[in-house]
Amino acid sequence: MPIIYDKKTELRKDYFLDKYVIITPARTKRPRDIVETSHREPGQKCVLCPNMIEKGLIVDTIGGKKNWHVASILNKFPAISLINPKAYGQQEVIVETPLHGKELGDMTIKETLNVLKMYQKRTKFLCTIKGIEYILIFKNMGGPAGASLLHSHSQIFASKKTPPDVFVELDKAQEYKLKHGHSIYEDIIKKEIKSPRLIWKDKNVMVFCPFAPMYHYETWIFPLKKRDNITELTKNELISIAKAFKIILSKLNNLHIPYNFFMHQSIPDRDQHFYIKIQPRESIWAGLELGAGIVINSISPEKAANFFKKK
Repeated sequence: MPIIYDKKTELRKDYFLDKYVIITPARTKRPRDIVETSHREPGQKCVLCPNMIEKGLIVDTIGGKKNWHVASILNKFPAISLINPKAYGQQEVIVETPLHGKELGDMTIKETLNVLKMYQKRTKFLCTIKGIEYILIFKNMGGPAGASLLHSHSQIFASKKTPPDVFVELDKAQEYKLKHGHSIYEDIIKKEIKSPRLIWKDKNVMVFCPFAPMYHYETWIFPLKKRDNITELTKNELISIAKAFKIILSKLNNLHIPYNFFMHQSIPDRDQHFYIKIQPRESIWAGLELGAGIVINSISPEKAANFFKKK
């Protein structure tokens, strides 16, 4: 069998970070005799269903204390806590719906908006806790993405320590601004709003596949106006993000593709541009990615954008 050389293979670099991706469309044709599967075993009891949540864990709700639409509860098994100075912070679980089996991608725009409002509400509160410097909002959907419970939920991780990866991005963004006189995020918006990687936009936000995606079908949601963190988003911007989530997550749910999403924000850094990364876990990183830090992606972002744009 002859070696298949792909002239479309291309080494791409991130917009400004030292991260590299090799786009290799031909690798989708390579033979496979190992198939990854994700088996979800439904439990007898769901600890996130309204009648099963332990008393005292609920710290906030939207829609009322009894018949709530979204609830924020303390993580019963937190990695950090406010009583541990060696690992200081607070970890909360956002129960996105009282309905077991309904996922975020299946929700209406109004229901998704309620989830976003809870993120905003809890971030505002957590910012008031002395010593909290970094707040991460994230979701693990599906076993390969790290989810341990079936009931639709996400998490908020508030810590006194800003992670190294976030520091690197903030430093690189500041370096770019000093060199060019404007924000790297402004240039990303200008570039991608006219590119074939654009999926959807309105007057508030845009959704696109990044130029050098780390994962198959990776998408980013960018507010068109600079916002430092989620607390600064207007109601109309939240509605637009809810619409963007519907476009992307409904497609992933229909194909049963697990994913992570997380919100890039830095509370004390006013130069940070808030945005959201959605990273499907349809592919698994192997030796090259883990050993060399170079990612191989067989789905080009241009092809991925066309997938999301199809009705």
